[in-house]
Amino acid sequence: MKRGLFPACLTALGVPLVLGACAAEPDAPASSPAAAAATERPPNIVFFLVDDMGWRDVGVFGSTFYETPHIDALAEQGVRFTNAYAATHVCSPTRASLLTGKYPARLRLTDWLPGRREHAFERLLSAEKLAALPLEEVTLAEALQEHGYSTAILGKWHLGGAEAGPLHQGFDVQAPDFPGSTPRGGYFPPYLMAGLVVEGEEDEYLTDRLTDFAVEFIEQSQDGPFFLYLSHFAVHDPIEGRPDLVLKYREKAARMEPPAGPAFLLEGNPDDPEPLSRAQLNALLEQPSHQEHGVLPQDTVKIKQHQDNVEFAAMVTAIDDSLGRVQSALDRLGLTENTIVVFYSDNGGMAAANLGNPARKIPPDLLDVAYSTSNLPLRGAKGWLYEGGIRVPLIVRWPGAGQTGAVRDEPVISPDFYPTLLEMAGLPARPDQHVDGTSFAAALQGQDFERGAIYWHFPHYSNHGMQSPGGAVRDGAWKLLEYFENGTVQLFDLENDPGEQRDLAAEQSAKAAELRDRLHAWRESVSAAMPRSR
Repeated sequence: MKRGLFPACLTALGVPLVLGACAAEPDAPASSPAAAAATERPPNIVFFLVDDMGWRDVGVFGSTFYETPHIDALAEQGVRFTNAYAATHVCSPTRASLLTGKYPARLRLTDWLPGRREHAFERLLSAEKLAALPLEEVTLAEALQEHGYSTAILGKWHLGGAEAGPLHQGFDVQAPDFPGSTPRGGYFPPYLMAGLVVEGEEDEYLTDRLTDFAVEFIEQSQDGPFFLYLSHFAVHDPIEGRPDLVLKYREKAARMEPPAGPAFLLEGNPDDPEPLSRAQLNALLEQPSHQEHGVLPQDTVKIKQHQDNVEFAAMVTAIDDSLGRVQSALDRLGLTENTIVVFYSDNGGMAAANLGNPARKIPPDLLDVAYSTSNLPLRGAKGWLYEGGIRVPLIVRWPGAGQTGAVRDEPVISPDFYPTLLEMAGLPARPDQHVDGTSFAAALQGQDFERGAIYWHFPHYSNHGMQSPGGAVRDGAWKLLEYFENGTVQLFDLENDPGEQRDLAAEQSAKAAELRDRLHAWRESVSAAMPRSR
């Protein structure tokens, strides 16, 4: 075990903090939970958040190329949710939502920070949004702090810097000291983010370094309780795998038969005055005009259909290794039976390239730098309101109380974590704070659970396609999408059509009207900001 990752800066709880990231000492020292008997102590919580991991990027969720034995084992030890959702199809709003128990629309933090710049061809101006998570929000970390938890965020914050950073939002420990989206300098040293260099230690792959910090935080906090928010930068681009794992997957790919079917499909803008059908999109794919990769004629872009990117596969397995090391540390310290573990992603997989610069053209030899994964059988990608952009893997292990090896199909979404984790920890709810969340603790115990309709609101243009700003609602099997340029709606029956290929809005006009009215009423109830006309 590496030592010396934390300096001698201590909180009142006695937890050493990361270089350059020491929270202010509280006005009054908290009583040490170490004195409490283990049976009286609240459970530890490890929230393992992955960036841009798609719903099918895990073996137990259907991947046959990526190897994730530790994540798969966690599913056998806990409950796997097949209809778990991110609060948006990009990162910052989802992160704000899970820490506050509120929908991004209510927070007015609806896009990644700082967000996409405006372009002259866009018919609407993006809705105004906050530039950081407001300090007046009582985060999940702050709620846990109030009950004696030591708290750490290791990895990505992306909710504002300086006075809006995690040390002002309920975290005792932060590493690195960096507010941005992608890891500055990438995944290999020398690091360009403060708080990652350890004197006397050789630098290593970023995912592994953050795991070193996580293991040491667990060791230093084992008298508990603790809240570890291990918020990895991976598997977000830049797509840079650890070399030994890249070699492993390169050799594996060479042994496999080439994947069947086209490598890419076209998607257009569903809100165009005359949207392209699937047959038209497939025909265009064969035309010389649509052979490049970038924004193509008729507002079309390409979506990756195969999981065959060896660099990305290596990133996925490095994440799996990280979870395995964290679980080994819990086992070694005898903490497993008193530690809740949550595995989750902040949005769907990047099957569409980042085209924030609409003039970008991707050379054929750099496709694996631009496209991460495939979300099939789901449609779309990060940046889309289709299922591929918002449905994500979720596994929860609740030792001694939750089921093991169970699968639940009920939808859950980011704001639900706040009340759920408080209930699991035996702590009082904060209904005035987590107003949009519904505890799914009952589902973890095998009981009936129904959280009602769930909503999305994205009043911006996306970096990953040419679709209009829009919103969505899911109620039971029905999902309605509404776009804001022309008011187009799409209606899908997810039970029979999880790939969202058959739009039923015209055939089921009454259901479409009902869901559209509910979506509008919800937007009004949360005072959702809307895009503005130019």
